[in-house]
Amino acid sequence: MRVWKQLLISLGVIAAGLLLWGRFVPGANDMLKAARLPDGLVAVLSPAGKAESGGQAPRNAFGDASLVVTQPVALALVNDRLNAIGDGEAIRSVTVTPYATGNLTDVLVASGERVKQGQVIARLDSDEQRIAADQARVSRDLAAQKLTRLESLRNASAVSTADFQDAESGLKAAELALQNAELNLRRRAIVAPYSGIVGIISVNVGDYVTTTTQIARIDDRSEILVDFWVPERFATSVRVGEEIAAVAIARPGEVFKGKVQAVDNRIDQESRTLRVRAQVDNPDDLLRAGMSFQVTMSFPGERYPSVDPLAVQWSAEGSYVWRISGGRAERVDVQIIQRNPDKVLVNAELAEDDQVVTEGTQHLNAGSEVRVMAGDVSALPSAGSTEGS
Repeated sequence: MRVWKQLLISLGVIAAGLLLWGRFVPGANDMLKAARLPDGLVAVLSPAGKAESGGQAPRNAFGDASLVVTQPVALALVNDRLNAIGDGEAIRSVTVTPYATGNLTDVLVASGERVKQGQVIARLDSDEQRIAADQARVSRDLAAQKLTRLESLRNASAVSTADFQDAESGLKAAELALQNAELNLRRRAIVAPYSGIVGIISVNVGDYVTTTTQIARIDDRSEILVDFWVPERFATSVRVGEEIAAVAIARPGEVFKGKVQAVDNRIDQESRTLRVRAQVDNPDDLLRAGMSFQVTMSFPGERYPSVDPLAVQWSAEGSYVWRISGGRAERVDVQIIQRNPDKVLVNAELAEDDQVVTEGTQHLNAGSEVRVMAGDVSALPSAGSTEGS
């Protein structure tokens, strides 16, 4: 066969391939225009090009309107609810240690007992401090008597001003020494700094304790602080004073109300979460420090159009859907916000109840005339495109 015949056959095959490609491949019209081909050639190769040139509306390869299946667009609410796991702590908690060293002579509370602020919970041996306080008291009394005698002599001009001032200074020094001795005596008693519940007592009478020995741990659990961590996308939505609902893992079914007490000032870079602290009322003393909680918060949220995953198509320019308007196909670019197994939330110019194509997309071009098929769609070919990840 001569070379010119082979060339003609090759050109014919290429032309047929271009024609089929332009008629059946979605987005072919846009690619032909991007190649800056003449409008006439685009109109021949692609039905969409013919429509844009003022010709008859594009149809499928057999000259009929394309059969499609559609689903209505719905509106879905996202970022309207937050669920997180938190850890509970007493609103106030303190480990009580002695102010001084010595032997325990009394332990006046039991584990789990409720105490009041200022209540004595234990005592150290105090004989030495009591004697020191009595001596300081005697010295104070002697200094006071001396000052009284000098005052009477001063009125008779029988004592110098210097002696009188020395007596006054002596009385003040004796009073300060007495105060110090009484303070040391009081510190032999170990008291509760505030009201609360005593934890397990781990010391006994006769133990020698120091200023670092733990006598008892007292928790004020009239309210519980719950620390939890929220995803970064909620960082600007959580504010102090907002209400939360907490369910203790140990008490399923019981909901405890509370409010956000504090929000951390930075995002944790490793977990990309924000620490939040809520305050939960505990009037019946049902909650304990250290409990874990399921925390729920509600927000206004954001509404986005929701489409069937089969409706989302892809091209070199990005994702899009085919919307049916007036019996013709219209391409609408979309930005995917959230994927779910049964729906995809998108940011696009779509209204509720707009009809988007889910089956039969492979024959569509901008302006294609369509017929919506109802009922069994098994006769339709597959979509021919996959949704990107």
